[in-house]
Amino acid sequence: MKVSKHTATALTRRSFVKLAALGMGGLAVFPSLSVFEPIFPVGELLGRVNVGKIDIKIRPDSESISVGTLYEDAVVSWLQEVVGRNATRTSQRWVETPQGFIWSPYLQPVRKLINPPIQTLPETSLGPGLWVEVSVPYVDLSLANPPVRSPGFQHRQNLGLPIRLYYSQVMWVDQLKKDESGQVWYRISDKYGSYGDLLWGPAEAFRLITPVEIAPIAPEITEKRVVVNIAYQTLACFERKAEVFYTRISSGALFNNTGDKVDSWVTPIGRFSIWRKLVALHMSGGTTGGGWDLPGIGFTSLFVGSGVAIHSTFWHNNFGVPMSRGCVNARPEDAKWVFRWTLPVVGIDPGDVTVTWPGGTTVEVKEA
Repeated sequence: MKVSKHTATALTRRSFVKLAALGMGGLAVFPSLSVFEPIFPVGELLGRVNVGKIDIKIRPDSESISVGTLYEDAVVSWLQEVVGRNATRTSQRWVETPQGFIWSPYLQPVRKLINPPIQTLPETSLGPGLWVEVSVPYVDLSLANPPVRSPGFQHRQNLGLPIRLYYSQVMWVDQLKKDESGQVWYRISDKYGSYGDLLWGPAEAFRLITPVEIAPIAPEITEKRVVVNIAYQTLACFERKAEVFYTRISSGALFNNTGDKVDSWVTPIGRFSIWRKLVALHMSGGTTGGGWDLPGIGFTSLFVGSGVAIHSTFWHNNFGVPMSRGCVNARPEDAKWVFRWTLPVVGIDPGDVTVTWPGGTTVEVKEA
């Protein structure tokens, strides 16, 4: 699943079985690493396969010859993004890698940023702790308080897979620990929406979130509105009549994986107000077979009481196409910008603000 320089190592069936055996043994103890040394490809930008299996093409064309296969969580060097051809899909973007071309929505854009461990935790209104963001393609964790509680983590445990977080997920650190080899570990959890799981992870895989990077944008301007266009799958931000931000998003999907229409997944149409914002939130819902359970969803701006929000998205890169269960999926950097720009203002401590009616910034969701 990891790759060396200019070499993509797919998750083969043999390595999958091996990983499954290792994953079950690592749920209650620290992983067998003396220091955190992730082996990922070389490159400023990398791509993580975000679906079960993909084909690598010789050209940026879905009908061209396949030159290889990769499985979920394989990581490749992202050389450049180009326009190609995929006749049955909306996106025509492809990523050139040293191995060939991969359809862009199948790759999460990621980086490998290794961080120096901190030595002490600051005091906050929540107790000792701070917010961190996963800064590597993925990081495997061990459970500090068995048994596992989260449905998503339980699912991975039942498959024999390690508990894993992905690039851009945001978590709360409340303890530090150094093992005999000198490796520093952070105890991390979901501060809001948590099922109660406490996890140990190598410190170097997590980047500290600073107050400056979530400082409000243009807080003196109160006449703001967000417009989500379902037909075009876009989000725009306006200060009075001036558009100041524009991006592609993914709203509620019309059909599930079996092709059945799911009315409950449609993003509500109308005018709403942001009523709660959180630096990170554990989001889950749905029913067996159609449910979801996602920890560490960064920069969440809730605007419908049922839990519909604009939030960071790491599990797909297919923006411009309806993909969500009702929320407005955005790239992590876009969700953060909207989070900083909209009202109410949220500070890093405690990273959570709820306001009463009439609420904060208006969010208008329209069909065209």
